[in-house]
Amino acid sequence: MIVCICRRVSDRDIARAAREGCASFDELQGELGVATACGTCRDFARETFATHRACGAEVARFDCHAVERRVVPSNAALPGLAAG
Repeated sequence: MIVCICRRVSDRDIARAAREGCASFDELQGELGVATACGTCRDFARETFATHRACGAEVARFDCHAVERRVVPSNAALPGLAAG
């Protein structure tokens, strides 16, 4: 969703910046230009940034490469269909 129409900054852009270590809203404004034109989006942009910074520590601890992937054969998933 677009948060800042003036600079075309989305919530995903803000989340990515937070994940990549953007430390403050001022820094975010410097990087993305969010809330630097008309200012209408300032409150929502701050809230979005704060939310992603708060959950960033949880996401940073998750190692997606350590997740075990299991492949289940399609006939094992539905035993009744495998026989028929």
